[in-house]
Amino acid sequence: MTETALSRKKIQNGWAMYDWANSVYNLVIGTAIFPIFYGAVTAQKNAEGVITGHKVMFFGGQYENTELLSYCLAFGLALVCVLVPLFSGVADYFGRKKTFMQIYCYMGAAASASLYFFDINHLELSMMSVVLASVGFWCSYAMYNSFLPVVATEEEQDKLSAKGFSLGYIGSVILLLGNLIAIMVFKMSPRWSFVSVAVWWAGFAQITFSRLHEDRKHTQVHSGIFSQGFRELHGVWKELKHTKQLKSYLLAFFVFSMGIQTIMQMASFFGEKEIQLKSDQLIIAILLVQLIAIPGAFVFSFGSRRLGNIPMLQLALLIWAAICYFAFAFVNDVVTFFIAASLIGFIMGGTQSLARSTYSKLIPGRKDTASFFSFYDVTEKVGLIIGLISFGFIEGQFSMRYSILALILFFLVGFVLMFFVPKNKAEG
Repeated sequence: MTETALSRKKIQNGWAMYDWANSVYNLVIGTAIFPIFYGAVTAQKNAEGVITGHKVMFFGGQYENTELLSYCLAFGLALVCVLVPLFSGVADYFGRKKTFMQIYCYMGAAASASLYFFDINHLELSMMSVVLASVGFWCSYAMYNSFLPVVATEEEQDKLSAKGFSLGYIGSVILLLGNLIAIMVFKMSPRWSFVSVAVWWAGFAQITFSRLHEDRKHTQVHSGIFSQGFRELHGVWKELKHTKQLKSYLLAFFVFSMGIQTIMQMASFFGEKEIQLKSDQLIIAILLVQLIAIPGAFVFSFGSRRLGNIPMLQLALLIWAAICYFAFAFVNDVVTFFIAASLIGFIMGGTQSLARSTYSKLIPGRKDTASFFSFYDVTEKVGLIIGLISFGFIEGQFSMRYSILALILFFLVGFVLMFFVPKNKAEG
């Protein structure tokens, strides 16, 4: 292997390591320990310690605890939809994508650490930490994604995307297991696990930051620089009118990502509230999801080389819809919940990886990838906002089980819309 090839490999491995770094937020705080901690500290109990309700007061209003969390996460995502385009144009203009990625990374890590001080008696302030950690995670991830077409050729992107997600699953499982051992064996407070996320995230991100290079361009600030991102976002929108493949794919992605991201955010609460899983059972299910996602990412990467990206994504969407119906109609005990968790893990790994690399392949040949990926990120986050609000509203009116059932619509509509994506380079 030549020196240039070795250098490219080093850069690609450094890029993929950011998944290893920041995925611990998604697992430990987004999915595993924090949801259990949050459910415990926000539940009402009688004198015998039996849970009697899940209502919380927030700015004078009363909500289901998971309903409130879904609304707060949706608010955080709304901020992401403003911040990502606001600064992506600045990042492209100055060639400072890595700098903004670092800022968001450190903000998210600091907010994660501040969850140590989460207090039900100061819920409004505590939920700010939840929102800011989410904003830091998603904004840094948008910048991270924008480096994919920069560090990898079109032929390498499916495999490298799968490698990144796989490293993320492995790294997050390692930290989660370490925290579980510390909590269960050494009686560590779960609050320290949020601090460990911050240290892991910011610490391992240094590998990525040391290997990714800035493409510095302009040095002078001109008036209206902060509206540059929105102008570039508008430019991407205009270009979509002449890029039918990308436009059609983004529409389908907008719809089906509503369902995928909502399930990933709220699945653990379904196990806790609808199935009454114990904490250790819920943790095992979450670990199962992460581990099965690893082969899922590579199986779908392999399948895309044989069948094409679009058919593999359509297959994934049908499986997602089937999982939602299975959860609604048949998941009533630990065994059936574990079956659903296994299916979610496998299909999650494949769908996330392939959705990202498919979009990367469809971007026209130009250098302002931060703007294109900010559009991708805003599309995903607007979809997730709709998904979370729908999920919370339906739960508030009926039950969480009906919230799961409603997600089927997103997957089926996304499946149909994928038929309108013309055959192109993402198919091969």
